[in-house]
Order: sequence, then structure tokens, then C-alpha cells
Amino acid sequence: IELKSGILNIFLKTGIVFTQVDLWLGLSYCDGKWNEVTVNKEGSVISANMNELREQALEPRVQQLKVNSPIYIGGIPPEIQNLYKELGLEQGFGGCMKDVKFTRGAVVNLASVSSSAVRVNLDGCLSTDSAVNCRGNDSILVYRGKEQSVYERGLQPFTEYLYRVVASHEGGSVSSVWTRVRTRESVPQNVPTPSRVHSINGYSIEVTWDKPAGVIGVIEKYILKAYEADGPNVPITSAELADASMLTGILTGLHPFTNYAVTLTACTLAGCTESLHALNISTPQEAPEDVQSPTAISFPTSLMMSWSPPKTPNGIITQYTLYMNGIPIYSGNGTKYVVKDLAVFTPHQFLLTACTLAGCTNSSQVTLFTAQLPPSHVDAPVLTVLDSRTIYVQWKEPVEVNGILDRYIIYIANNGQNFTKWNVIYNSTEPFLDFTIPQLSPGTEYLIKLAACTGGGCSISEASTAITDESTPEGVPAPKAQSYSSDSFNISWTKPEYPNGIITNYGLYMDGVLLQNSSQLSCYAYGLAPWSLHSFRVQACTAKGCALGPLVEARTMEATPEGMVDVFTAVDGSKDVQLKWLAPDKPNGKLTYTVLITGLFYADQ
Repeated sequence: IELKSGILNIFLKTGIVFTQVDLWLGLSYCDGKWNEVTVNKEGSVISANMNELREQALEPRVQQLKVNSPIYIGGIPPEIQNLYKELGLEQGFGGCMKDVKFTRGAVVNLASVSSSAVRVNLDGCLSTDSAVNCRGNDSILVYRGKEQSVYERGLQPFTEYLYRVVASHEGGSVSSVWTRVRTRESVPQNVPTPSRVHSINGYSIEVTWDKPAGVIGVIEKYILKAYEADGPNVPITSAELADASMLTGILTGLHPFTNYAVTLTACTLAGCTESLHALNISTPQEAPEDVQSPTAISFPTSLMMSWSPPKTPNGIITQYTLYMNGIPIYSGNGTKYVVKDLAVFTPHQFLLTACTLAGCTNSSQVTLFTAQLPPSHVDAPVLTVLDSRTIYVQWKEPVEVNGILDRYIIYIANNGQNFTKWNVIYNSTEPFLDFTIPQLSPGTEYLIKLAACTGGGCSISEASTAITDESTPEGVPAPKAQSYSSDSFNISWTKPEYPNGIITNYGLYMDGVLLQNSSQLSCYAYGLAPWSLHSFRVQACTAKGCALGPLVEARTMEATPEGMVDVFTAVDGSKDVQLKWLAPDKPNGKLTYTVLITGLFYADQ
């Protein structure tokens, strides 16, 4: 059903049958009074009545009308309009309706039975002035000329106007149908300050306001805004209220125990206006939020507890309560507390409660440990000699660890260093309880001790002693032979570089013959010929065997040659003599010869 250009149109489609009834009204309805419209379908007759006017149509093929969908009054949604384009429906109704009823049932109260409504609360009904403004004979000339468009200014906002165009020349004139148009709304003016603000809780408030006076147009929505009283001029939170009939709204997203300034904004399609003044309110306190778990500086038998104020206190903190293992151990306004008389490296469950006048909030539970100490006692390691170069070390975990075992360390020293220098030979975080020490020296006494470590430090055991098995010496030195006379040597040597046990005796070989076999490190050889060459070698022995050192050679000192030197001469001419001689029987050294000649020598003139 549509009212357009003075014609009441009824379109009815049942199945494939389409029926249309057009009732001409002209401007009879534009009198500022209520008009009663009735539409009937009785069998195949469809009729329309308005006041005293009536029109009907007969369609034998029309079917029974069954309504099983929503009924739209004043307009239809775009998605429905797209499904029935053949009906040619236009924009929604502008005006007022009342006392809508159907054949069966009472008068319908549209406000109570409608499931949804879009901009139906217009700015009241048309005044009685419409009886003048919409009559053809009372119309106002807007434009006269040859153009085909005109822009009219100075109209009233949100006002309905009827326009028609008259085309004329000397032969006559013709008029268009009346076209209805409504100007847009204006921006609201003089939006009032909220009349009442009530705190629901620390996070939300209820705001009440009066309807703005003098608004020309439809109020589309209200917006509530809250500003921090001493903060920036930017709203902390806002709420849009699309139901413009409601003059009360809830504003959420506030912070407890905070001062706010609340404003009201009214909006039409033309824009929004915010109230010039605000209504101040202080939200009440609430229970704290984001209560931080306590922290601690750990000591072996105590914990120095501390905590920070809640990130969101939501009020004035009146009390903290500290719980340990579910039992309260402190209550007060402080932020530190020392828990004493605790066991070493023991876990404890802590929880902090922070309270305001509105309530209390717990932190998350946290587990804190007292500090570690070094193990109370570490047993000496058990040593097993595997061979001349290997010792197998075993140990037990300390009975009182006083923490978490972090590592084991093995220290070693030997009597070659007088047990004064300890070297780390093993340092591992693995939980193994044994270690094999390789590449040791045979026949050597070692001291070995064990350290067990926690995060609190290390404890060292007493030293255990082990002697590796002996073997034949290594690095037997070459002897040093020195001759201070022509018939003797002083021979000396040092201990082997690696004795590999206890040296039982040294053997000195001269020219391959054992000259001395004793524990001495020197020997005196005599009765030798002057400048005689001899070889020497030292042998060192342990219980496991003997080893020879390198061979060296040396000569005794020279002596005066013994015997006669026989000389032979041969005359080669008047001026030359050839001399020959034989070496002494016992040279006793490296010989050099000197020839002495006496007599007259020939000289050239």
C-alpha cells in the first residue's frame, strides 16, 4: 500500500496473479486532520476506502491471502524491497499513524508489538499549516525561467515540502504531479548536562538526562562520555545508545576510586553536539587488581620477603596479609617481612592478599626456596689401582646435600711435587659416581680428594692415597765422563726422567763391561792408558726390570810420549836434505812434531 502523488495504490500478488487498485485522493487528505484508510479483500474483490472515497477491483483468479511473514508498516527493509522489485515500492512513509487494526483482533499498539523499528519517532506530526502548504492554489513560486533545475535555499530543517513543475508556452501549459521531499535535520542545539549520575560499582555508572529542547529532526542516538577530572581532554570511555527514546544509560569501562566528568552528546543524521558542561562523579573503591606475588632474597635459614603495591589498587590499600604454606604469618601495611628459622634449601608456598575497604584480592601462589649451603660432609673417594698408569676413583653422594648437587670435582697431587700443588683432573655436572684417571706415572704415590658442589659452595673430602704399579724406568740419562788425569775418569749421572718406581740399582758399563752395580750416582775408573778412548752407558733398574741409557764416548787426558824418535836423512843435492822419522812407541796423546836444524845455510847474493 502506497500513498504517492495524491493516489492511494494497493498492490496484491497471490501466486502468479497480480492485482492493483488505485484510489485518487488529490490533495483532499492534506488538511492537517486525521484520515481513515481501509483496505479490504472479500473473495475476488479488493477495495480501498479513504474518508468518503472508494475504489475496488475484481480479479476472479485471485487466491486466498495467507499472511505468515512479518508485516512492515511505514516502509520495508532494502533486502525485502530487492526481492519484490516488480512492486515498484519507494521510500518510507513520512507522517503519523495511529489505531492500526486488522479484521480480526484489537487495535494494535505499534510500540508494544513491533519487533524492530528504524527512525519512526519523527518530530511529531505535521502541523495544521500543512493544510496551506500542500494546496496547489496556495503554492509559492520558487523559480521561473528556462533552466531545467533550480537550487532553493532558506528552507527550514527537517520540513516536508511539495513541489511540482509547470511547463508552459503560448499554446498552453502542463503540470507535473506533486513530489514530496523533506529537508535534512540540523545539528542539535543546547544539549543539556546530564541531570543525574549514580555509581553502580567502581567500573560503571548510571546516567540520566533530559531530552534536548528545540531539536529539529530525529535524534538518532545519544553518546555518554567520561573524562578523567585531571586528565587529558580525551574521553576514557564512551557508550552509544541507539534507542533515542531512552533517557537513561549505563557507562562502563571506568576505573574505581577515580574522579570523572560525564557529558551527554546528542546526534542527528546531520551531526552531533556535546553538552557544554559536565557532571562530576567519583567512582567508589573496589578490590585491588593485579596483586603481585611476593619475592624474596634467600638465605640458608631465612627469607627476606618483599612485595610491590598492586598495579591497579582500585582504592587505598588498608592491609596486606602474607601467607606461608596456607598459614598467615604477617598482616599490616608494610611491604617487607623476614621469615626466620627455616630449613636449608626448603620450598615454601607464599601468597599475598591486598585489601581495600571494598574487598581483598589474592596474588598468584609462588614457591620460594631458602638458599643452598655446601654439603655437610663428603666422604673420601675409594681408589683402585688398575695398572701402572691408571687409577679408578669411586665415591658416594653426600648424605646432607643442602641444596641441588651441581658438580663433582677431583683434585690430584703426587709426591714429586711434595703434595703441595693440587690439580683439577675432573670437573663435571654429570651425576656419575666414578671416574678413571689415565696417563699417570708408574710407581708414583698420588693423593686424590673429592669436592661436591651445590649452589651454595663446595665441600672437599679428606685425601685418599694410591701408588701406581711400577714398571721399567724411562728416560735413563747419558752419563757424564770427565778425565782429570791421563789414566782415570770421574763418571756421574742423574736419576731417570721417569723412574716408574723405586730404583733398586744403577749399573755402569764401560766398553760393554759392567764396571759398577750399586745405588750410587757416580763411579771412579782408573788404571787406564793415556789418551785412550772408552765408551760408557748407565743402566737403571726397578723391581719390574731395567733400562739402558744412551752410549757416550770419552778419552783420558794426554801424557808425555814414551820411546825414541828415529830420524832418517837423505841428501837430494847441494842445497836439499830430506828428513824422515818414526813415531815413538807410546804416543800417549795426539802427536805434533817439531824439527830442529843446526849448521850453515846457503844464502843467495
